[in-house]
Amino acid sequence: IKNLQKIEEDLLVFYQYPKQIRPSIYSTNMIESINNMIKRKTKPKSEFPTEESLDNVLGVQAIGYNDRNANRTHKGFGQVTDTLESYFD
Repeated sequence: IKNLQKIEEDLLVFYQYPKQIRPSIYSTNMIESINNMIKRKTKPKSEFPTEESLDNVLGVQAIGYNDRNANRTHKGFGQVTDTLESYFD
């Protein structure tokens, strides 16, 4: 408990953000989504000839994922854009 109390401020930092976006901050849905996509793309290739070839495949998949989702506004973020921008000015 003492160790948790030492890092409590860092663990609960998402409470400093607006209520509309808190579920997105502490959810792992976006992380799980990209992990599942990577698994789908790499599973047919059970072995990669070099570590560099694996890095290339993962890099291409990550860039593609970012391109497909670049204009997407995650749930709640559209409502609080001004507030968030003021946090990071």
